[in-house]
Amino acid sequence: MSSEATPAHRSGCPINLAVEVMGDRWSLVVLRDVMFGNRHHFRELLTGSVEGIASNILADRLRRLVGHGLLWRTGDETHKQKIRYSLTEAGIQLVPVFAALGSWGRRHMPASHELSVRAELLERGGPELWDRFMDELREQHLGVPRPAGTPSVFAELQAAYEAAVAQKQ
Repeated sequence: MSSEATPAHRSGCPINLAVEVMGDRWSLVVLRDVMFGNRHHFRELLTGSVEGIASNILADRLRRLVGHGLLWRTGDETHKQKIRYSLTEAGIQLVPVFAALGSWGRRHMPASHELSVRAELLERGGPELWDRFMDELREQHLGVPRPAGTPSVFAELQAAYEAAVAQKQ
């Protein structure tokens, strides 16, 4: 395998290639909101992000993430003009990356408790929890049934977040 850069990439380094796809702040935030926020539509992503993404940047990032194969888009059955965005298998396999980023951010940055609680649960749960969460995401985004009787990781993460928010109030 050559170490030469392909015309579309600066180099063939795997870290460089990953950074070229999702190395900007907004791409990671959009993926986070689809993955952990269960947001599938443009309007949900625009209004649900606490960081306040601009609509033109959101449109660009969605287009790029679809183009790079991390999201896929389809028409929404409930409304002819709505587009639904879902994670692809490559996007779902970013769960361990997001768990590591969340763990690092929680430990080394001034993260709020309520926004850190999910990262803490993912860190404590480790690869076993990540695998269950990825199975749940495959069910939600790709229609692949998860093992019967498997408890919802998404519900556990959401309940912990809601409890932390209620505790703050």
